[in-house]
Amino acid sequence: MTTSERAKMAAGEWYTCLDNELEALRVMARDAVFEHNSLPPRQRGDIGPALRALLGGVGEGARIEAQFHCAYGFNLFLGDGAFLNAGCTILDTAPVRIGKATLLGPNVQIYCAEHHREATERLAGLEIAKPVTIGDNAWIGGGAVILAGVSIGEGAIVGAGAVVTRDVPANATVVGNPARMIGKR
Repeated sequence: MTTSERAKMAAGEWYTCLDNELEALRVMARDAVFEHNSLPPRQRGDIGPALRALLGGVGEGARIEAQFHCAYGFNLFLGDGAFLNAGCTILDTAPVRIGKATLLGPNVQIYCAEHHREATERLAGLEIAKPVTIGDNAWIGGGAVILAGVSIGEGAIVGAGAVVTRDVPANATVVGNPARMIGKR
């Protein structure tokens, strides 16, 4: 039985990103992102129409500032009042769930894909997708990087420039590279 690369990606299995179906989906996302980033702010509104239609879910009052980039879009879910500031990049090869009233500062990067450790496998485009979840009322500082498979708890704070490589508990504050906890409310 042949399983498509998209099905493997969705199942969290190793897949090749050098696949025609996945490339076609990325082209659709690039077109929607281009429209979002190119429209004058008053015409764009909170999220450009094509990007809004592409996203997996958009809560009431969610907003994405331009410039923005995502890989697929359909794996991105925004809670009510979620805010993504300018320059955010979300490589949503797996579901990315951003909770209600959560704030992402400028240039936050979320990466769901991990490439294979073996060079020959990387050259073949092999990667694995792991979801990222950010709870309600979290604050992700500008320039932070959140890696594949990470969950950030409700009310957590990620300091600017932090590289988050493991889960962050609710109401914790983490900073640094790699991010480490410096406090909890």
